[in-house]
Amino acid sequence: MIRHGGKILSDQLVKLGVRRVFSVPGESFLAALDGLYDSGIQNVVCRQEGGTAMMAEAYGKMTGTPGVCFVTRGPGATNASAGIHIARQDSTPLVMFVGQIDNRHTDRETFQEVDYRAMFGGLAKWVAQVDHTDRLPEYIARAFRMAMAGRPGPVVLALPENMLSAQAHVADLKVPTVHADVAADTTRQIMHLLGQAHKPLIVAGGPHWSAQAQAHLQVFAETQNVPVALGFRRQDYMDNHHANYIGDLNVGMNPKLAARVRDADTLVLLGTRFGDTATQGYTLVNPGDPGKVIIHVHPDPNEIGRVFAPDLGAVATAPDILAALASVEAAGDWSDWTASARADYEAWITPQDSPGDLKQEQVIKWLSDHLPDDAIITNGAGNYAAWLHRYFVYKQYGTQLAPTSGSMGYGVPAAISASLEHPDRTVVCLAGDGCFQMTCNELGTAMQHGAKPIIIVMDNGRYGTIRMHQEKHYPGRVSGTALQNPDFAALARAYGGYGVTVTTTADFPEAFAAAQASGALAVITCKVDEEALSTGATLGQVRATVG
Repeated sequence: MIRHGGKILSDQLVKLGVRRVFSVPGESFLAALDGLYDSGIQNVVCRQEGGTAMMAEAYGKMTGTPGVCFVTRGPGATNASAGIHIARQDSTPLVMFVGQIDNRHTDRETFQEVDYRAMFGGLAKWVAQVDHTDRLPEYIARAFRMAMAGRPGPVVLALPENMLSAQAHVADLKVPTVHADVAADTTRQIMHLLGQAHKPLIVAGGPHWSAQAQAHLQVFAETQNVPVALGFRRQDYMDNHHANYIGDLNVGMNPKLAARVRDADTLVLLGTRFGDTATQGYTLVNPGDPGKVIIHVHPDPNEIGRVFAPDLGAVATAPDILAALASVEAAGDWSDWTASARADYEAWITPQDSPGDLKQEQVIKWLSDHLPDDAIITNGAGNYAAWLHRYFVYKQYGTQLAPTSGSMGYGVPAAISASLEHPDRTVVCLAGDGCFQMTCNELGTAMQHGAKPIIIVMDNGRYGTIRMHQEKHYPGRVSGTALQNPDFAALARAYGGYGVTVTTTADFPEAFAAAQASGALAVITCKVDEEALSTGATLGQVRATVG
């Protein structure tokens, strides 16, 4: 059958099982929009390409299959680059289609012309341009394979407008499913090294996880009675109530957990890249001289030995390894080491009083105690997130959406994507006032498509993280971090949602209940005292220390 390129593209996406795409329309891919018209694929129309790519990235995190987005050439692609960076650093499968100029006018600096191979070459796993209509299925199938293979990540395909509008006769392609079995010898080697340890530590993170993998990790931890720490913003990979869970390796890490990473004689790294955040800038473990046994399981052979040379490297997904490890017998007795680490974690999450009438630690504890176990929590970047990471207790896999890349603005698009994917679940976005304003225009997307996340904005009138660093390193010289904010609750109402402002901790439960009862998008603005600088120190304490 003769079809134009846009129809070939949409038919191939249907063949690949794509149910939803995210886009900001552009004249450069009109034929693709025409192809999507009666494809059965939902096209979520967004307000800015950064939000578009972030929604697709969140979809990839939730489903384990590539999120798909369409953006236009030039400015559209540059806007979307934030989402590509998130997908790369978070190891999330994503395929982004970029409209491109007529390829017969390449290298003339045509209107909005960009060389996408050069632009995205350092951000994406693969970047290509489809110049021939009859090769669309080939390129699209390869893009999906590349996005999923090894360490998942983003792929960018540029689509010249004349190629999309041209017609061709070509069949759709199928992407094969590839599954590698874990060799029994690998399991034996891991257990042999673990059995020789005195102070072992499991660190779990990275891609490919599932509820089944969470269950297998917990069985393995119980059987071996070893402590498990989770990677930065991977806190839902294990039930935080579990006796073997000892915390997460984040930017505001529990100092006692950091000491355990340093003191451990054996590290079993399951899926995680174990980068600078987990090691506090490689100070907890020296890449040149780790001083401990390292077992590294990762699906991409290029990641094993990239920074730390392991004593044992296994090319496999963490879930595949855990499926085998869950059935092995105990290799030692580390009960005292594990119990002590767990006690440190429980002391760490005991709320520490912060200044002001609205206390973030109490708000987070209330959410942790009252939200359903399957509620999805999203956030972007900022000091406000430190309260979430420290005090929220995650129970189920698939309940945390947060960027390990540290990207501001992620929480709102991710919450919209989550609400669309799971309309029957409670979705809560925690955002700072600066973080929220990066993507608050996507409230229109939520209202248009029926997403109903509850967005909690911690409003302290500043870029809090940078202010904290200024107070420490340039005392008395605050510059460029103050914010003059609008009435966020009124903004929500202007979009047709529910909005309310709370100034005390006691008012929060009632405000949250009203937001839930509204049955629509909701914004709860929490007015935070400027003294509440971080979970570990007030503004006054920091000034006194540096003064």
